[in-house]
Amino acid sequence: MLMDIINAPLDELLNETNRVRSETFGDEIDFCAIVNIKSGRCPMDCRFCAQSQRYNTAVETYPLVSAEELATETQKLWSQGIRRIGWVSSGRSPIMEEINTIIDSATPLLTADGENKLCCASLGQLHTPVLERLKDVGFCRYHHNLETSERFYPSVCTTQRWRDRRTTVERVKELGWSVCSGGIFGLGETWEDRRQLALTLKELEVDSVPINFLNPISGTPLENQTLLSPDEALRIIALFRLTLPKAAIRICGGRPAVFAGCEQDKLLFRAGANALMTGNYLTTSGISPEKDREMIECSGFVARCSRRTIL
Repeated sequence: MLMDIINAPLDELLNETNRVRSETFGDEIDFCAIVNIKSGRCPMDCRFCAQSQRYNTAVETYPLVSAEELATETQKLWSQGIRRIGWVSSGRSPIMEEINTIIDSATPLLTADGENKLCCASLGQLHTPVLERLKDVGFCRYHHNLETSERFYPSVCTTQRWRDRRTTVERVKELGWSVCSGGIFGLGETWEDRRQLALTLKELEVDSVPINFLNPISGTPLENQTLLSPDEALRIIALFRLTLPKAAIRICGGRPAVFAGCEQDKLLFRAGANALMTGNYLTTSGISPEKDREMIECSGFVARCSRRTIL
């Protein structure tokens, strides 16, 4: 299958992936957005990341934001019709004081709006008791990327083991919690690395797969990496749709860079994507919900938050 995805005429490939996507998700395109609740100062050395304290980047750094700011930013995104909001923190994992603050901040927000408005947590490598507390307070899903294949991961990060990332995903699954886990592409990985990541996510039975494309950031070791072409990006989406036909395939960071000024962004959904991260990303600018809705409708799809993957 891999060689077919790499070599098939793009239109023929997209006809197949469009069919597979449509069978499960119809014409609905799910929206999500994120709130960066703690930025920069990360001790890890992920070669693509502007938030590592090891690199000289222009990223804004700040500690965990206040409960008031968390509520304001989350409510703002919910008011724009984006039902699924992710709280994302830099670093390997928050300290317990920060976990307590996050839970205290989330409790009134999710108690009031939890049935109709969704909040996900992306807080790094956590152990079961902390994950249980987050689940109990009302977070609907946990996000933790594997990033790439086990083979290629040491070329991306040396301060955290790939197996530790997988273990976190397994803990979340054991708790019966919905899982969002995917990776970033264009780091120098091979097509076989991409296939292995897709197969791992299939084995883990994740619910949502975020697809990120490298947007090289000045000051990071990958600042001079060549952007993926739109054609290659579409084939990556196709690989994940055909490998995980029932999972949400969610296009996230790097989309504006890879598809800048390109009509091929309207092919994302034919390639198999059924979800988008809208608005800004952690350290780079994104696309406004208004423009994303317009693009979705011009592509013949419906911008709507799906309830299919909520557990």
